[in-house]
Amino acid sequence: MTLVTFKAVRRRLPSIFMGLQSLLVSRDPHVIGVLRPTLEQLSIQVEVCPESGSGSEILLSEKFDGVIVDCDDLQGGLHVLESLKKGNSNRSSVAFALLNGTTTQRAFELGANFVLQKPISPLNAMRCFSAAVGFMLRERRRYFRHTVDMNITLVFVGGKEVRATATNLSEGGMAIHCSDKFEKNGLAKAVFVLPGRSVSVECAAELAWADSNGRAGVRFGQMSSVSREHLDRWLSEQMEQVEGSVG
Repeated sequence: MTLVTFKAVRRRLPSIFMGLQSLLVSRDPHVIGVLRPTLEQLSIQVEVCPESGSGSEILLSEKFDGVIVDCDDLQGGLHVLESLKKGNSNRSSVAFALLNGTTTQRAFELGANFVLQKPISPLNAMRCFSAAVGFMLRERRRYFRHTVDMNITLVFVGGKEVRATATNLSEGGMAIHCSDKFEKNGLAKAVFVLPGRSVSVECAAELAWADSNGRAGVRFGQMSSVSREHLDRWLSEQMEQVEGSVG
């Protein structure tokens, strides 16, 4: 079987605009022969990298929903798994460890979410990845940031209110721009109405970062179940629209 390398192949669009994406770091022909059709049946695109060194380099700059690493039979495989959770691009990716029975506990300690023992059968592979799809979709939504031009109200401890504009929105927070000066500490909550909706969303919030040009990042805290439902549904609709427009 011919191994696929990464010398010239790169995605033209961020993975958020495409189906689920996975990276398989392995040079085992049997593993590749079993996992490629299994993942394709689940609508998970797979790219194969036969070397741990080049796999680590790719993970520094490209985003994947799932990363599958041959830990026991590929030199440096455990290092790829370890560095995965320490990097920025794929820290939230669902990690799969392929093992021959010698490093099961070590793989979990290094951050593997799922473990597959060799030799891998099509049935076991399908069971594992079918169970993992929900986790991958969940992390995809957490990663998704939608560009907006949305008015928000920031409420600080003591009751002070500051008007601002959100420039992007995600499940966990938003980027904002504010022309008014405000204290870097003491943010209590954020209140906003989602574009195209009439229901107000309110949640606890804190400043994650701020610069001298009025730009800041807001991290969401506790949110009512109703507000969370509205936000999650809205984000899911935006993801579907974006993916549909480029599909």
